[in-house]
Amino acid sequence: MPHLDSLSLQTVHLPDDLRGIAADFCAQIAEKLTPEQRTVFENEAVSKSTLKVCTCSQFVRESWLRDPELVPGLVTSTDLFAPLRRGDYAAALQQIANDGEPALSKQLRGFRRREMVRIAWRDLAGWSNLDETLADLTALAEACIQTALDFLYRQACQRWGTPTLTDGTPFNIVVLGMGKLGAWELNYSSDIDLIFAYAEDGVLKEKKEISYAEFFTRICRSLVKMLDEITVDGFVFRTDVRLRPFGDSGPLIMSFDGMENYYLTQAREWERYAMIKARQVAGDFETGKQLAALIKPFVYRRYLDYGAFEELRSLKFQIAQELKRKDRMDNVKLGPGGIREVEFIGQAFQLIRGGQEVALQQREIQIILGVLQELELMSVDDVATLKFAYRFLRRVENHIQQYQDKQTHDLPGNPLVQRILAYSLDFEDWTDFKHELDEVRASVHEIFDQVFSLSEQDNKQQSARLIWAGDADDEQALEALVDYGFADAVAMQKAIVEFKESYAVKRMTSKGAGVLDRLMPQLIEQVPNMENADVTLLRILELFEAVAGRNVYLALLAENPDALNQLIKLAAASPWICEYLSLYPILFDELLDTRSLYDPLQKQALREDLQRALTKVDPQDSEQLMIALRQFKHLNVLRVAAADIMSAIPVMIVSDYLTWTAEAILEQVLERAWQMLTGKHGHPPGTGDRPQNFAIVAFGKFGGIELGYGSDLDLVFLYACADGDAQTDGDKPINCGQFYLRLGQKIRHILDTKMLSGVLYEADLRLRPNGDSGLLVTHIDHYEAYLKNEAWTWEHQALVRGRFVAGDETLKHSYEAIRGRILALPRDRTELKTQVREMREKMRENLAPKTPDVFDLKQSAGGIADIEFIVQFGVLAATAEHPDLATYTDNVRLLAGLQQHGFMSADDAALLKKAYCAYRDYGHHQVLQGLSATAHADEFRELRSEVERIWGQFML
Repeated sequence: MPHLDSLSLQTVHLPDDLRGIAADFCAQIAEKLTPEQRTVFENEAVSKSTLKVCTCSQFVRESWLRDPELVPGLVTSTDLFAPLRRGDYAAALQQIANDGEPALSKQLRGFRRREMVRIAWRDLAGWSNLDETLADLTALAEACIQTALDFLYRQACQRWGTPTLTDGTPFNIVVLGMGKLGAWELNYSSDIDLIFAYAEDGVLKEKKEISYAEFFTRICRSLVKMLDEITVDGFVFRTDVRLRPFGDSGPLIMSFDGMENYYLTQAREWERYAMIKARQVAGDFETGKQLAALIKPFVYRRYLDYGAFEELRSLKFQIAQELKRKDRMDNVKLGPGGIREVEFIGQAFQLIRGGQEVALQQREIQIILGVLQELELMSVDDVATLKFAYRFLRRVENHIQQYQDKQTHDLPGNPLVQRILAYSLDFEDWTDFKHELDEVRASVHEIFDQVFSLSEQDNKQQSARLIWAGDADDEQALEALVDYGFADAVAMQKAIVEFKESYAVKRMTSKGAGVLDRLMPQLIEQVPNMENADVTLLRILELFEAVAGRNVYLALLAENPDALNQLIKLAAASPWICEYLSLYPILFDELLDTRSLYDPLQKQALREDLQRALTKVDPQDSEQLMIALRQFKHLNVLRVAAADIMSAIPVMIVSDYLTWTAEAILEQVLERAWQMLTGKHGHPPGTGDRPQNFAIVAFGKFGGIELGYGSDLDLVFLYACADGDAQTDGDKPINCGQFYLRLGQKIRHILDTKMLSGVLYEADLRLRPNGDSGLLVTHIDHYEAYLKNEAWTWEHQALVRGRFVAGDETLKHSYEAIRGRILALPRDRTELKTQVREMREKMRENLAPKTPDVFDLKQSAGGIADIEFIVQFGVLAATAEHPDLATYTDNVRLLAGLQQHGFMSADDAALLKKAYCAYRDYGHHQVLQGLSATAHADEFRELRSEVERIWGQFML
């Protein structure tokens, strides 16, 4: 090959069947190059790489032959060897002469060809990695778009004037790059998907009246033409604008208001998928921030969106069918195990969880895969497999396209081109390459099937489908229900038909109906595994009807058989669970993970978990704060209830978990209320960023660490302030007394404001001095004086269970000292006994059931209230002699203290403890069964009798 020698090219290992291509090229280029241009081969790197690059890329060969100075220019400028050349694109394009559109069009096309040769050369020569190649291609597209837009915008402004915002600021359009352009992952011969928008409507009247819409539309048309039109110089980038709102039938550009309205009311689900990678690539970046904020809620939902699985599966199915029709299963992008499947896997998790996991709100699939591993949503091995596969497939894709600069993702069918592709990727031959490719794609497709085939129906569900598809007169459906083992098949068939014909189901979207068609056969098949199958099915049908308007939750169950199984188990055990989920369907996601579902968090973990959740909430955004707090409460109450129902925790611990949850919430409510008030009014004298001189004291069940599932919170707010008239130090100062009053009001507002997600807690503040007629927040000094001089005996009884739960530790010690002193006041035992007994008898007369065969666990004789009053009488009577009785607030430990100090016998204390725990246990489970806290009179006859005996012994 004399031409190789004449060009002084070093010997390069070329397969024999490709040496002819190299020889032909060398002969042609030798005729084109001047002696000066031939000196390019004196560079060793160029000399070693030329034959491989030019053999593997017909595009590079033809571009060089067309412009002999192209490669020598890249070498002498050192651009060919610059890994960060993309940083110079914008500056280089600014130097382009733009005497008019034709001149700019020609220059842009020449610049694009030069840089595409450079990028392909570095890739094929092995000088760049995949990340560099993708970043270079993306940056090149962005620079070309921005350069063309700047030119066209200047032209338009000169002709019609400059559009301005309402504040007078000039503004331009926002250009969104979609797909791989938006994700900094542009492939070699990719088209670019663009969406155009502008901030505000208006009219230009300076020269010739024209609306902003028309002004910007003309710019967009010219921009698309500038980039996309094929001329003798080629094109800049193939440009696709069909992803815009309403597609081809919609306007080329829309205002932000129009965009927001479209994405809120009319956008289709696949557009969410497309918007994951949307990113501003050119135009007005200041107003672009506003557009990004408008679009984000459309893409990332606050709840976990399991309906996304079905959307992506449907989209993938459509692509697969299209490929089959075109006999294009060897498409490395869209075929089985191809690039799109890797992207689908990552984007499914983004759509589902991105609203709650901010780390998933990124565009690059390689980064997303890493996040999925960190969040333990995918295994380390699967992520490693997908990352390797993605990089391998993207290199294959780029090398396919670098051959002729054509937008194709199909493997070549021509044996010679196959050999070129294999050689470009450093494989010995096509067979070796194809074997590796097939293994890579098989590994991707296997993981894809694991992720997207969770709801595949099998033949076992044919009967269940028949039942769901049947009607009231369908004998086959009735027989199938009998075969499944339902006790009252006729009633179950009637309930299913009524559910199908209910208003909530009838108004479901076609997508929601499709989800229900997949879910209901699974439900019908699994419910008979429960002993109370009929009742369980009715409970779940009622739940499904309640959440039918938000079918994302039904999709979660359809996609996750384990979650559906957990729901069936819980519904079989407790109607309360179904009622709770119908009120707060966001909790459906908890059914996915039995480890957390049946393992409530300990006190410190609850605090840390809530703090993490609230770091995402703006300190001054009270609405988002209240939503986050309610979600936290509902989630943790569900965990306690589920663990309780399944006996994963002992009943004595149930109240502890519920109390800890309330305490963690109150601590953060106080913290956030303090921040909001100090942000507005400044700090009271001597205080800092944390709440000071303020305390929240709990009474009743909360104070006694005995909260139940529906308990309200009995609270008293205390504060300490040396000078109530002293002013806060903010821009809107108020005196200290007002500050702490508003703090109490803010806390109550956060707790009991009614939202869609309910109230956080019903806050009962009637135990404060003077009850409802008293001040909401009480000064600590006044509190002691009131308790000592004005309070009734029943208020001292309440103090037995008064416990500091949040606020300033210094005030905690002050409160506990006051409590100790009040409980230890000397009292006439006979008079005390009379007052306590009369109060109890009055309660029993008003609150206990009159029916003799009903035992109210709390109010009936021998019930919880009797035990509590005995304990309170004992503490008030004996604390003067035994001050340590003021240490605890819960009845179990108070009983132990009363026994220790000889107030009652060990047998009596043990009996009262046994009865108290038995009643509470029974009461918890009554609530979970949706029943009142009552029992038949025979249920606790022996315990009641013993409690009544002890009552008579102490109180009569």
